[in-house]
Amino acid sequence: MTHADEPLPPAEPPLVNPAELPGWVLLSDEKLLVLDKPGWLVVHPSKNGPWSSLAGAVREGLGLETIRFIYRLDRETSGVVILAKDEATGSRLQKAMGKRQIGKAYVALLEGELAGPVTVDQWLGPDLSAGVTVKQKVVPADTPDSQAATTVFHPLVVRGGCTLAGVELLTGRKHQIRAHAEWLGHRVIGDKLYGADPRLYLEFAMQGWTPRHSALLRFTRQALHCTAIDLRPTHMNYLLRAPWPVDLARFAAREMNLPAAEAQALIDRFVAERMPG
Repeated sequence: MTHADEPLPPAEPPLVNPAELPGWVLLSDEKLLVLDKPGWLVVHPSKNGPWSSLAGAVREGLGLETIRFIYRLDRETSGVVILAKDEATGSRLQKAMGKRQIGKAYVALLEGELAGPVTVDQWLGPDLSAGVTVKQKVVPADTPDSQAATTVFHPLVVRGGCTLAGVELLTGRKHQIRAHAEWLGHRVIGDKLYGADPRLYLEFAMQGWTPRHSALLRFTRQALHCTAIDLRPTHMNYLLRAPWPVDLARFAAREMNLPAAEAQALIDRFVAERMPG
Protein backbone atom coordinates (compact mmCIF):
# COMPACT_ATOMS: atom_id res chain seq x y z
CA MET A 1 0.00 0.00 0.00
CA THR A 2 1.47 3.37 -0.97
CA HIS A 3 1.96 6.37 1.28
CA ALA A 4 3.32 8.52 -1.51
CA ASP A 5 2.92 12.00 -0.10
CA GLU A 6 3.57 11.22 3.56
CA PRO A 7 6.83 10.78 5.44
CA LEU A 8 6.56 7.57 7.45
CA PRO A 9 6.36 8.18 11.20
CA PRO A 10 9.72 7.93 13.00
CA ALA A 11 10.28 5.27 15.65
CA GLU A 12 10.37 7.97 18.34
CA PRO A 13 7.66 10.66 18.38
CA PRO A 14 9.12 13.98 17.17
CA LEU A 15 9.51 16.95 19.50
CA VAL A 16 7.64 20.18 18.96
CA ASN A 17 9.61 22.70 16.92
CA PRO A 18 9.37 25.89 19.01
CA ALA A 19 9.25 27.98 15.83
CA GLU A 20 6.03 26.22 14.73
CA LEU A 21 4.11 26.62 17.99
CA PRO A 22 2.88 30.21 17.43
CA GLY A 23 1.38 29.11 14.11
CA TRP A 24 -0.90 26.69 15.94
CA VAL A 25 -2.58 29.45 17.96
CA LEU A 26 -6.17 30.06 16.84
CA LEU A 27 -7.08 32.38 19.73
CA SER A 28 -5.36 33.87 22.76
CA ASP A 29 -7.12 36.27 25.13
CA GLU A 30 -7.16 36.85 28.88
CA LYS A 31 -9.11 33.65 29.57
CA LEU A 32 -8.49 31.18 26.74
CA LEU A 33 -5.75 29.71 24.59
CA VAL A 34 -7.05 27.78 21.58
CA LEU A 35 -4.70 25.71 19.44
CA ASP A 36 -4.85 23.66 16.25
CA LYS A 37 -3.13 20.49 17.45
CA PRO A 38 -1.24 18.45 14.85
CA GLY A 39 -2.05 14.78 14.50
CA TRP A 40 1.15 13.38 16.00
CA LEU A 41 1.34 15.13 19.37
CA VAL A 42 0.14 13.93 22.78
CA VAL A 43 -1.79 16.46 24.85
CA HIS A 44 -0.60 15.71 28.38
CA PRO A 45 3.02 15.71 29.63
CA SER A 46 5.15 12.73 28.67
CA LYS A 47 8.41 11.28 29.96
CA ASN A 48 10.34 12.66 26.99
CA GLY A 49 10.51 16.22 28.23
CA PRO A 50 8.43 19.39 27.87
CA TRP A 51 8.67 19.66 24.09
CA SER A 52 7.20 16.16 23.62
CA SER A 53 3.63 17.19 24.58
CA LEU A 54 1.23 20.02 23.89
CA ALA A 55 1.02 20.89 27.60
CA GLY A 56 4.80 21.06 27.94
CA ALA A 57 5.26 23.05 24.75
CA VAL A 58 2.67 25.62 25.84
CA ARG A 59 4.38 26.09 29.19
CA GLU A 60 7.87 26.30 27.70
CA GLY A 61 7.15 28.12 24.47
CA LEU A 62 4.31 30.44 25.44
CA GLY A 63 5.24 30.96 29.09
CA LEU A 64 1.88 29.87 30.49
CA GLU A 65 2.08 28.15 33.85
CA THR A 66 -1.64 27.99 34.67
CA ILE A 67 -3.35 25.99 31.94
CA ARG A 68 -6.32 23.68 32.14
CA PHE A 69 -7.43 21.54 29.23
CA ILE A 70 -11.20 21.65 28.72
CA TYR A 71 -11.06 18.28 26.94
CA ARG A 72 -8.37 16.16 25.30
CA LEU A 73 -7.78 14.75 21.86
CA ASP A 74 -6.06 11.45 21.17
CA ARG A 75 -2.47 11.79 20.02
CA GLU A 76 -3.32 11.08 16.37
CA THR A 77 -6.44 13.25 16.24
CA SER A 78 -5.80 16.77 14.98
CA GLY A 79 -7.77 19.94 15.48
CA VAL A 80 -9.19 22.38 18.01
CA VAL A 81 -7.93 22.13 21.59
CA ILE A 82 -9.04 24.64 24.24
CA LEU A 83 -7.04 25.56 27.33
CA ALA A 84 -8.22 27.86 30.11
CA LYS A 85 -5.75 30.34 31.54
CA ASP A 86 -7.37 30.43 34.99
CA GLU A 87 -9.05 27.90 37.26
CA ALA A 88 -12.45 29.61 37.27
CA THR A 89 -12.76 29.57 33.47
CA GLY A 90 -11.49 26.01 33.31
CA SER A 91 -13.97 24.79 35.89
CA ARG A 92 -16.89 26.57 34.21
CA LEU A 93 -16.12 25.21 30.76
CA GLN A 94 -15.45 21.68 31.99
CA LYS A 95 -18.83 21.66 33.71
CA ALA A 96 -20.44 22.95 30.50
CA MET A 97 -18.71 20.19 28.56
CA GLY A 98 -20.06 17.60 31.00
CA LYS A 99 -23.58 18.97 30.48
CA ARG A 100 -23.18 18.80 26.66
CA GLN A 101 -23.52 22.57 26.38
CA ILE A 102 -20.46 22.98 24.16
CA GLY A 103 -20.86 22.07 20.49
CA LYS A 104 -18.21 19.87 18.86
CA ALA A 105 -17.91 18.99 15.18
CA TYR A 106 -15.45 16.48 13.75
CA VAL A 107 -14.61 15.34 10.26
CA ALA A 108 -13.20 11.94 9.36
CA LEU A 109 -12.05 10.02 6.35
CA LEU A 110 -13.79 6.63 6.44
CA GLU A 111 -13.15 3.38 4.64
CA GLY A 112 -15.81 2.56 2.05
CA GLU A 113 -18.63 4.61 0.62
CA LEU A 114 -21.30 5.64 3.12
CA ALA A 115 -24.60 5.89 1.25
CA GLY A 116 -26.32 8.43 3.52
CA PRO A 117 -26.46 9.86 7.04
CA VAL A 118 -26.37 7.20 9.76
CA THR A 119 -27.09 7.48 13.48
CA VAL A 120 -25.23 4.89 15.54
CA ASP A 121 -26.97 4.52 18.90
CA GLN A 122 -24.94 1.75 20.49
CA TRP A 123 -23.54 1.32 23.98
CA LEU A 124 -19.77 1.13 24.39
CA GLY A 125 -17.65 -0.78 26.90
CA PRO A 126 -14.15 -2.22 27.26
CA ASP A 127 -13.12 -4.74 24.61
CA LEU A 128 -11.57 -7.40 26.84
CA SER A 129 -10.79 -9.66 23.88
CA ALA A 130 -8.56 -7.22 22.02
CA GLY A 131 -5.42 -7.61 24.12
CA VAL A 132 -5.29 -3.81 24.42
CA THR A 133 -6.87 -2.39 27.56
CA VAL A 134 -7.81 0.96 26.01
CA LYS A 135 -9.97 -0.46 23.20
CA GLN A 136 -13.74 -0.02 23.34
CA LYS A 137 -16.45 -1.93 21.50
CA VAL A 138 -20.20 -2.01 21.02
CA VAL A 139 -21.75 -4.04 23.85
CA PRO A 140 -25.24 -4.80 25.21
CA ALA A 141 -26.65 -2.07 27.43
CA ASP A 142 -26.48 -4.21 30.59
CA THR A 143 -22.75 -4.93 30.23
CA PRO A 144 -20.67 -3.87 33.28
CA ASP A 145 -18.80 -0.57 32.77
CA SER A 146 -20.73 0.19 29.58
CA GLN A 147 -22.08 3.63 28.62
CA ALA A 148 -24.76 4.86 26.22
CA ALA A 149 -23.25 6.46 23.13
CA THR A 150 -24.72 8.13 20.04
CA THR A 151 -22.83 9.29 16.96
CA VAL A 152 -24.20 10.70 13.70
CA PHE A 153 -22.13 10.26 10.53
CA HIS A 154 -22.94 12.65 7.66
CA PRO A 155 -21.31 11.77 4.32
CA LEU A 156 -20.08 15.02 2.73
CA VAL A 157 -18.48 13.46 -0.34
CA VAL A 158 -18.05 9.84 -1.44
CA ARG A 159 -15.31 9.00 -3.92
CA GLY A 160 -12.67 6.41 -4.64
CA GLY A 161 -13.87 3.91 -2.05
CA CYS A 162 -13.66 6.51 0.74
CA THR A 163 -16.04 8.87 2.52
CA LEU A 164 -15.36 12.33 3.88
CA ALA A 165 -17.83 12.47 6.77
CA GLY A 166 -18.91 15.16 9.16
CA VAL A 167 -19.41 13.66 12.61
CA GLU A 168 -21.75 14.76 15.40
CA LEU A 169 -21.24 13.49 18.92
CA LEU A 170 -24.46 13.38 20.93
CA THR A 171 -22.51 11.83 23.81
CA GLY A 172 -18.82 12.04 24.68
CA ARG A 173 -17.40 8.58 25.31
CA LYS A 174 -13.84 7.32 25.03
CA HIS A 175 -12.93 6.55 21.39
CA GLN A 176 -16.60 6.95 20.49
CA ILE A 177 -16.20 7.97 16.86
CA ARG A 178 -13.61 5.30 16.11
CA ALA A 179 -15.47 2.47 17.87
CA HIS A 180 -18.79 3.36 16.24
CA ALA A 181 -17.12 3.68 12.83
CA GLU A 182 -15.67 0.18 13.27
CA TRP A 183 -19.08 -1.21 14.27
CA LEU A 184 -20.66 0.49 11.26
CA GLY A 185 -18.19 -1.19 8.91
CA HIS A 186 -16.65 2.13 7.84
CA ARG A 187 -13.50 2.38 9.93
CA VAL A 188 -11.55 5.61 10.26
CA ILE A 189 -8.77 5.38 7.69
CA GLY A 190 -5.35 4.83 9.24
CA ASP A 191 -6.68 3.71 12.63
CA LYS A 192 -4.13 1.38 14.27
CA LEU A 193 -6.44 0.32 17.10
CA TYR A 194 -9.85 0.07 15.41
CA GLY A 195 -8.55 -0.87 11.99
CA ALA A 196 -7.67 -4.16 10.35
CA ASP A 197 -5.68 -5.50 13.33
CA PRO A 198 -5.66 -3.92 16.83
CA ARG A 199 -2.17 -5.34 17.41
CA LEU A 200 -0.87 -2.63 15.09
CA TYR A 201 -1.44 -0.16 17.94
CA LEU A 202 0.95 -1.90 20.34
CA GLU A 203 3.41 -2.70 17.57
CA PHE A 204 3.60 0.98 16.70
CA ALA A 205 4.07 1.92 20.36
CA MET A 206 6.88 -0.62 20.77
CA GLN A 207 8.59 -0.64 17.37
CA GLY A 208 7.40 2.39 15.44
CA TRP A 209 6.10 2.09 11.90
CA THR A 210 6.74 -1.35 10.39
CA PRO A 211 6.17 -3.02 7.01
CA ARG A 212 2.94 -4.48 8.46
CA HIS A 213 1.63 -0.97 9.02
CA SER A 214 2.44 -0.07 5.43
CA ALA A 215 0.70 -3.22 4.19
CA LEU A 216 -2.49 -2.85 6.27
CA LEU A 217 -3.03 0.90 6.67
CA ARG A 218 -3.77 3.42 3.93
CA PHE A 219 -2.64 6.37 6.01
CA THR A 220 -0.03 6.97 8.70
CA ARG A 221 -2.40 8.26 11.38
CA GLN A 222 -6.10 8.01 12.17
CA ALA A 223 -7.81 10.38 9.74
CA LEU A 224 -9.86 12.23 12.37
CA HIS A 225 -9.97 15.99 12.89
CA CYS A 226 -11.79 18.18 15.42
CA THR A 227 -12.86 20.94 13.07
CA ALA A 228 -15.01 23.24 15.25
CA ILE A 229 -15.92 23.98 18.86
CA ASP A 230 -18.88 26.23 19.68
CA LEU A 231 -18.61 28.09 23.00
CA ARG A 232 -21.54 30.41 22.28
CA PRO A 233 -23.99 28.33 24.38
CA THR A 234 -21.75 29.11 27.39
CA HIS A 235 -22.08 32.87 26.76
CA MET A 236 -18.55 33.10 25.36
CA ASN A 237 -18.89 34.49 21.86
CA TYR A 238 -16.58 32.09 20.08
CA LEU A 239 -17.01 29.58 17.27
CA LEU A 240 -13.48 28.15 17.05
CA ARG A 241 -12.38 26.36 13.90
CA ALA A 242 -9.32 24.48 12.71
CA PRO A 243 -8.84 24.22 8.93
CA TRP A 244 -8.67 20.99 6.96
CA PRO A 245 -5.15 19.76 7.77
CA VAL A 246 -2.50 19.45 5.09
CA ASP A 247 -1.84 15.72 5.54
CA LEU A 248 -5.53 14.76 5.27
CA ALA A 249 -5.91 17.13 2.32
CA ARG A 250 -3.06 15.39 0.49
CA PHE A 251 -4.62 11.97 1.06
CA ALA A 252 -8.09 13.12 -0.07
CA ALA A 253 -6.66 14.80 -3.16
CA ARG A 254 -4.73 11.69 -4.12
CA GLU A 255 -7.20 8.92 -3.22
CA MET A 256 -10.55 10.71 -3.71
CA ASN A 257 -9.71 13.35 -6.32
CA LEU A 258 -10.97 15.83 -3.73
CA PRO A 259 -9.21 19.21 -3.89
CA ALA A 260 -8.49 20.86 -0.57
CA ALA A 261 -10.66 23.89 -1.38
CA GLU A 262 -13.64 21.67 -2.18
CA ALA A 263 -13.18 19.67 1.01
CA GLN A 264 -12.93 22.85 3.09
CA ALA A 265 -16.10 24.25 1.52
CA LEU A 266 -18.01 21.06 2.35
CA ILE A 267 -16.70 21.11 5.90
CA ASP A 268 -17.62 24.77 6.31
CA ARG A 269 -21.18 24.03 5.17
CA PHE A 270 -21.43 21.09 7.58
CA VAL A 271 -20.30 23.27 10.51
CA ALA A 272 -22.69 26.07 9.55
CA GLU A 273 -25.61 23.62 9.47
CA ARG A 274 -24.71 22.05 12.81
CA MET A 275 -23.73 25.29 14.55
CA PRO A 276 -25.94 28.06 13.12
CA GLY A 277 -26.12 31.61 14.41
